[in-house]
Amino acid sequence: MTTTTTHDGSGMDYQDINAQTITRWIEDGWEWGRPIDHGTYMRAQAGDWSVLLTPTRPVPHDWFPDDLAGLRVLGLASGGGQQMPVFAALGARCTVLDYTPAQLDAERRVAEREGYGIDIVRADMSRPLPFADASFDLVFHPVSNCYVREVEPLWRECARVLRPGGRLLAGLDNGFNYVVDDAEERVVNHLPFDPLSDAGQRAQLEESDSGIQFSHTLDEQIGGQLRAGLRLLDLYEDTNGSGRLHELRIPTFWATLACRD
Repeated sequence: MTTTTTHDGSGMDYQDINAQTITRWIEDGWEWGRPIDHGTYMRAQAGDWSVLLTPTRPVPHDWFPDDLAGLRVLGLASGGGQQMPVFAALGARCTVLDYTPAQLDAERRVAEREGYGIDIVRADMSRPLPFADASFDLVFHPVSNCYVREVEPLWRECARVLRPGGRLLAGLDNGFNYVVDDAEERVVNHLPFDPLSDAGQRAQLEESDSGIQFSHTLDEQIGGQLRAGLRLLDLYEDTNGSGRLHELRIPTFWATLACRD
């Protein structure tokens, strides 16, 4: 059985816009909203599995504890039925937090199909997380904090809900995508990319139905984790997976592994 809790956060307008936008993307076949199939779940149970924090590079298995069985895993903004089912197949006790109901519905459908339990929480990750201190052994956070304006409070919350020795695995946009035009040929924007303070940038997002997105610096993304009391253990870069920047092998994402000492 799945259990569901609703925390609507502050009702911030841009978060609601993003939830509505992502719902449209899912209806149009968005790749990050397509849940895994039964065969993928069964292969994960047999030890053949992979998950993504960024578009193309699978997360190294050695970023995870040797055995996930019984560990408490939080999928932070990780709805869609892609990563949590894999961790459940490996025996983890999973909680997923997301703000888009359609992404949480996908989690519920997969859990019911495969017969595992999962706690499903609708909440705004730009607000304090609705969990007690030291609630989780691992936080898995695919690229998504580009949808929140301030990321440093999120890192502090991740550190708070992790137990000592717990791990944060995060996918991060490095900001490069926000500099170039849609064809990825010309530099057209200054940084930071902040559509709440720049009407021109807001218009760009509206024209392409891209919701409300924000760039973040290395200082915010990785320095912020360090200032939150997390220790960086490893990282790698990744590309968009398609398009001109990808063809030129220009990294646009980072993935980080950190732990709470």
